[in-house]
Amino acid sequence: MAVDVLVPAVGESVKEGMIHKWHKNSGDYVKMDEVIVELETDKATVEVVAQTAGALQILKKQGETVLVGSVIAKIDTAATAPAGQPAVVVAAPVPSAKTAPVDAVASSKVMPLSPSVQRMVAEHNLNPQNIPASGKDGRITKGDVVAFVENPSATTTTQARGNLAAVPQPQTVSEQAGTRREPMSMLRRRIAERLVHAQHTAAILTTFNEIDMSQVMELRAKYKDTFKEKHGVSLGFMGFFVRACVEALQAFPAINGYVDGTDIVYNEHCHIGVAVSSPRGLVVPVVRNCDQMNIAAVENVIGKYGAKARDGKISVDDLSGGTFTVSNGGVFGSLLSTPILNPPQSGILGMHKIEQRAMVIGGQIVARPMMYVALSYDHRIVDGKEAVGFLVKVKECIEDPTRLLLGV
Repeated sequence: MAVDVLVPAVGESVKEGMIHKWHKNSGDYVKMDEVIVELETDKATVEVVAQTAGALQILKKQGETVLVGSVIAKIDTAATAPAGQPAVVVAAPVPSAKTAPVDAVASSKVMPLSPSVQRMVAEHNLNPQNIPASGKDGRITKGDVVAFVENPSATTTTQARGNLAAVPQPQTVSEQAGTRREPMSMLRRRIAERLVHAQHTAAILTTFNEIDMSQVMELRAKYKDTFKEKHGVSLGFMGFFVRACVEALQAFPAINGYVDGTDIVYNEHCHIGVAVSSPRGLVVPVVRNCDQMNIAAVENVIGKYGAKARDGKISVDDLSGGTFTVSNGGVFGSLLSTPILNPPQSGILGMHKIEQRAMVIGGQIVARPMMYVALSYDHRIVDGKEAVGFLVKVKECIEDPTRLLLGV
C-alpha cells in the first residue's frame, strides 16, 4: 500500500511552498515520524515527517514549487525495514505514460541490492532504476554501478528504467560561462514582493537623529554580569531600544497604526518586530505586548527568536501581528541607511553602527560613542512633526536610561 506525502497547510495566507531539502533519497526506508523533507514557504520553513514507515518514493524534485495539499512523495508500507544498519529499499516508481517505452514498464522492477551496491548508490546519489543490470536474475552489480558512474549517457540509452531521476540540486549552470543560476527561495520571493509593495503603496519618508550611547554602554558594562546571572540572558542594546520605542509609540500612537482604505487603525498594544538575519534571509519575528514587558523579558524573547532563526525554526505565528519594527544594521557595520516599511506597518526604526565621534559638550570637544538612528514612516498618517518627536523621545530614553524605569 502506498501512502501519499502531502504539502501541509501552514497558514491561511500560505498557498504554496518550495521543496528546500530532501533529508532522504528515493528508495530509502523511513521510520514513522522521521523528518523526510523541509518545505520553505514565504513565511517559515516547515519540516514534514513520515506518517508511516516504509520505502520512500520521491515525486517532486528539490527546488520545485508545490501547492498546499499536493502529493510530493509516496511511502510504500509493504516494504520491510532492513536488518542491522539502515539500507536502501527501492520502491519501483510509476513510469510516465507519455515518456516511458513499453519495455521500460516491463522491466521497471529492481531486484534487492547487495550492501556494497547500496553504499555505492547512496554515495553517488543514484537512482537504481536508471542503472542497467547485468547480474543474475536482473540484479545490479558493482561493475554496473561503476560503468554507469563513468559513462551515464551511454548506459542509460541502452535500457530505459522509467523517468524518475535522482533528486538534483537546485543550482544549475547557465549557458554563459562564469555565471550560475539558482531558484529564488520562497522567503526571498516574499521579501521582494513586500518591499516592492511597500514602495508602491505607502508615502515613505525618513528622518534621522543621533544618539549618545555613553549612558547605556556604562549601564550595560556595570550590570551585564549580574543581569545574565539573574535572568539567564545577555543584556544587549536591543532591549533598551525596544522599550524606548514603546515609550515613543505611546506618545505618538499614529506611528503604531496603519492605513486601511480610508480609515486609520490604531493599535492599543505594542507588538514590535525585531529584524533577525537568518541563513535563508531576513525574518522579522514579533515581540508581543512589549508595553507590558521589562527589558529582561524583551531580551529573553529576542534571544529565543535568534536561536530559532539560526536553526530555521521560525514559525508563521512568530512572524505575525507586528505593529512596528526595529532593525539593527549596525551589527553588519552599517553607518547610515533608510529602512523600508514592513507593510501594513507605518513605521520602522533603523539602528546603526556605534562610532566614536568628536562632539561639543559644555564648550569642550570630547569623543563620544554615537549612533545614527533613522525612522522611516508612512507620511499618509504620520506628520513630520510626529516623526521627529518620536526620534527625540527615543533619543531621550537612551541617553538617560532612568527614563525607561520611571516612564517619563
